[in-house]
Amino acid sequence: MARRERVMRMSVEQPLWRALAGYRVLTMLYAIGFFATAYSGFTRPWLAVAYYAVLFVWTLATLPKVSGEASCTKRFLAADLTVALTGILLTPLADAPERVMDGGPTLPSIWTAGSVLAFAIKGGWRWAAVASTLVAVANLVERGSPARDTVHNVILVWVASIAIGYVVEVARASERTLARALEIEAATRERERLARDIHDSVLQVLAMVQRRGAVIGGEAAELGRMAGEQEVALRTLVSGGLVPVSRVSEDAAEGAVVRAVEEPEGEGPGGPVDLRALLAPYAGSRVHLAEPGAPVLLAPPAARELAAAVGAALDNVRKHVGEDARAWILVEDEPDEVIVTVRDEGPGIPEGRLAEAEGEGRLGVALSIRGRLRDLGGRAELISVPGQGTEVELRTPKETGDAVAREEAADRE
Repeated sequence: MARRERVMRMSVEQPLWRALAGYRVLTMLYAIGFFATAYSGFTRPWLAVAYYAVLFVWTLATLPKVSGEASCTKRFLAADLTVALTGILLTPLADAPERVMDGGPTLPSIWTAGSVLAFAIKGGWRWAAVASTLVAVANLVERGSPARDTVHNVILVWVASIAIGYVVEVARASERTLARALEIEAATRERERLARDIHDSVLQVLAMVQRRGAVIGGEAAELGRMAGEQEVALRTLVSGGLVPVSRVSEDAAEGAVVRAVEEPEGEGPGGPVDLRALLAPYAGSRVHLAEPGAPVLLAPPAARELAAAVGAALDNVRKHVGEDARAWILVEDEPDEVIVTVRDEGPGIPEGRLAEAEGEGRLGVALSIRGRLRDLGGRAELISVPGQGTEVELRTPKETGDAVAREEAADRE
């Protein structure tokens, strides 16, 4: 059974909502307790009792409203702030004028800060600035004059609420970034899993249809050609654009080999390169590429030289067998080396022909293929049987490729 990836969204602000709920209950009890200790000093205690009864019921009844962002609606915030402002403006009517002038606490006391903080957590620092400004105006009206302690408390609430609102905005942005990164990671893993399945099933079926269609001929040959083109397109899609092609031949649909290839973006000078990405442009309707499902990593110089050697082998196929000749590329990723085999369906090479061509100065196989592999510490073996095609086996040690990369880096320095 395939494992399904699931992204768990985390809420970095949820602890703030829980803390706010606790703060509202505790500060409500604090305000009522303070009133109980100073009951005799109130000129209209019945007015304060009525307000605290409303405050008690409102605080407990609205606890679900401050359990999260979704439940904390704008209408609730407006009503909650109205309760706080009403308590501030009722203070001169319920409390003794002397205590009001001396900077005594308002009826809601520090419970008011919880109302402002709800604005900050819900809407960020801008909402917090509006709510704290309204509270500041109400405090100045209640006191009657901008006394030092009143201004101090107003500025403290204003700065604290705006700071918390800004922190909440930053936390939300970070949460969105993290959630997006987790989604991309899960999607990448699922894509890799699908790529392995496609590589093991769909691509093989398309390759078989292409081969059988060519053998049967007629309309089946056309069907095989179309299957080959779809195989190339699907392989490119599965690879996810591993390599950008700098120049695409107009005959690519007919199986022509695209030779100009740029390195994949993001690969540093010493970073490993996926050999599959460099070989992918060679695939076409007449060139079948069989590769592992996992990346085949080599040092950049070794990967480039090995890909160039494969291109040289395919050039020989087109030159000596024909433009319509079919060829097969097989990539094997062994623990200590990488093996790439290029096979064609041509008539084969007569015995002694390579030595004769080298004596005539035609060094395509000697330099373009064997020379490249020799410089990498590998080797190229050519197996050809008259009438049964030619097979070129390219072997590159992985450690040697790393050593070549280090040498190139030292030369650049």
